[in-house]
This record gives sequence, C-alpha cells and structure tokens, in this order.
Amino acid sequence: MLQRRWLRWTLIFVGWTCAGLFFASQTYLSYKYSGGQAHTGIILKLNLADWYVWGLLAPGIIWLARRFPLERAHWARSAAVHLVAGVGVALLKWWLDNLFREYALGLSRGTSLIYVFHGNLLTYFVLVAATQGYLYYQRYRQGELRSAQLAAQLAQAQVQALRMQLHPHFLFNTLNSIATLIHKDPDAADRMTARLSDLLRLTLDNIGVQEVPLAQELQFLERYLEIEKTRFSDRLVVRIEVAPETLDASTPYLILQPLVENAIRHGIAARSTPGCVVVRAARDNGKLVLEVKDDGPGIQAAAAANNGIGISSTRERLEKLYGDAHTFELGNAAEGGLMVKLAFPFRLMPSKASNPEGGRG
Repeated sequence: MLQRRWLRWTLIFVGWTCAGLFFASQTYLSYKYSGGQAHTGIILKLNLADWYVWGLLAPGIIWLARRFPLERAHWARSAAVHLVAGVGVALLKWWLDNLFREYALGLSRGTSLIYVFHGNLLTYFVLVAATQGYLYYQRYRQGELRSAQLAAQLAQAQVQALRMQLHPHFLFNTLNSIATLIHKDPDAADRMTARLSDLLRLTLDNIGVQEVPLAQELQFLERYLEIEKTRFSDRLVVRIEVAPETLDASTPYLILQPLVENAIRHGIAARSTPGCVVVRAARDNGKLVLEVKDDGPGIQAAAAANNGIGISSTRERLEKLYGDAHTFELGNAAEGGLMVKLAFPFRLMPSKASNPEGGRG
C-alpha cells in the first residue's frame, strides 16, 4: 500500500514537472524568436514554480469539485461556490507567485494581477472540469459494472428457472409410469421407485449447480435410464459412446436427460418393436460435442417435440450459458431416426469436481 502511494505521488510530481517544462520551452522560444533575451535558468525556475504551486493547490480544488459537483440538482449553488473559490484561488496563486519571485529569485518587481488573473481563473476551472470528467467516467464504469453483474445474475436466475422446469415435468412422467406398473408388475414398480429416490437425491445434492463434469451428468443419465429400462424392458436398447478425455469436461447439469427422454418418447414409446437410443460425447476443435440419436420415425413424429419443454428449455439454457459460442442442431439422421447435436466450449471442471461420485452424500 505504501509503495503504491509513493508511486502515485511520484507520478503526480512528474506530471506537474512535465507541465512546467512544456510551458518553459514555450516561453523560451517566444523570447528567442521575438528578439528578446532568453534567460534559460530564470524561465525554467519561474515555470516550474508556477506549476508546482498549482500542484499544491490542486488537492483543495479537487476536493471542492467533488464536494460541489456541477450537477443539475444543485447547479446554481455549485456554480456560485466555484466562482467565489476560483477568484480566491486566482488571487492566492498571484500572491504566491510574487512571493516566490521575491524570496527565491530575488526579483523585486512582481507580476501585475491584471496579467495573470484570468489565466489563473481559467486554470482553476480547467481543474474543476477535469475532476468532473473523471467523476462522470467513474460513475459510468461503476454503472457498467453493476449492469454486467445484474445481467449475469439475471442470466443465472433464468438458467436456474429453465432447469427447474424439467424437474416437475420429469417427476410427473416417472410417477405416472410407477402408477401404471404398480398393479401389473409390483417388483418393477419397486425398482423404479428406488431409482427415482436415487435421482431425487442426486438432484437435491446439486441444487444451484449450473455445470458439472460430464461423468457426473452421465451418472444421472444412467439412473434415469434404469427407470426407463424397467418401464420398457427389452424394448429399449441404449448405447453410450463417450470419449475418455471428455469425462472431466464442464457440462450443463441435466442437459442430456430431457433429450434422451424426448428420444424415448417419440422414437421408442410409440412402437412395439425394440428401439435404440445412442448417446455420444466427443471433443472437436475446442468444443464438447454431445449427440443423442434414436432409430424412430424421425422428424415427422417428433415435430411436436420441437416446442416441448425438454427441447425448448435446452435451447434457452445453452443460449443463456454460452451465447453465440454454442450450436444446437435437431433433424433426421442420414440412416434414419431423429438426432439432436449440441456443441459448446470445451472446459475442464476443477479437479475437486471431477469425481463423478462427488455430488453424492
């Protein structure tokens, strides 16, 4: 802290010295090219002293500019204060300059007030204006920072709300399946209830979490698929193809489950023959690419799902989290069935979160 303060005062001193040297050079050239005698030492001392005195007066002027800002609410009062203060500072500066001339340089003849008064008054108001400009800039930057913070908080709240929309939706579907099985196959209903309990525990462990390692997201998905396999038995085949280097990648929490649920509902549930859902994850050009594909009838049967809660919430969450840095593709795969493909920046989660069992109590 002390070192920074010394650096600050050194820079201020250098600034006033540069101002003095600049005006000293101007005075020297004016004398030289007008035919007068240019006394370099006296010119240098007078100009440096002139701006060093302003350096001594500047803190008081800046304090006044902060205390009485030229704002619309108190404009008249502040203008009157600065007018009186400006006249006082102009007179004080003239007196200090003549004092320096007499006692430091031995010049018995001082400068007449009429030659310096307006310049001194103008310099006072330049310092006031510079202070006001700096204050306005500070407020603008603070306003920008607050706006950015509020925008980030709003985006996080919106992402959280979108994610929470999925929980009651998924819970309703699972409870409906349990109610259907409870009389047909009580054992299957018991297994589904146990898996639902596991899922709810995982969900509660991650309240407020927006991103998790892909391994943890896959863990949640596997619990969900155990429920769906109980429901569909051998009619549902699932293949999960994940590149090992992607397991620690940062992934939006609960991003895969609604896509897989959509694939099962529109690609598997409506048919009597077995169906397959494939989940893939890979790294490609700095992106984490996630793909969910089924072998159902494709976009014709799934067209209504485009506006469903799973697909629409996924789109909005990716938009809020990654903006233009993500892609979302939905369409028929070349070999048939519906394919949803997501891509967003590949980032590794912190090591403490990379354990796929980390969210479990």
